[in-house]
Amino acid sequence: MKQLIKRIFNQDASKSQSESTPTPEKTPYEIMGGEPGARALADRFYDIMASDPYAKPLYDMHPQPLDRIRQVFFEFLSGWLGGPDLFVEKYGHPRLRQRHMPFPIDKDLRDQWMYCMNKALDEQIDNPLLREGLRHSLAQLASHMINQD
Repeated sequence: MKQLIKRIFNQDASKSQSESTPTPEKTPYEIMGGEPGARALADRFYDIMASDPYAKPLYDMHPQPLDRIRQVFFEFLSGWLGGPDLFVEKYGHPRLRQRHMPFPIDKDLRDQWMYCMNKALDEQIDNPLLREGLRHSLAQLASHMINQD
């Protein structure tokens, strides 16, 4: 995560900057408002998935109701964004690809996931540098989950 932060926010931290300007010393988690911001992103992602017909195949793969998976995703995002490592504390190392192997994930599902995430990022992340950096990193992560042709 530290490499991600440095790559996204490769700026001179000694310059006078406002609180909303990202620096390597300020994590994405902090920039987006800490727990409320990370939770809002996770919740909005699942709201979009549940309501947009384009994402119906992705939605149908998830256990219902979505309450538990929303919480688990928030816990993952918290640590991934540089906040408290809630997921690791509860479940151990994420091993995302391994955890997703039981589910057939192809490019279409990856695209549906990114569609929902991009909409959530556009709505929830005001900082354009942070939004685009997260979009890029999450797209790489989503592509890594593909396990079917």
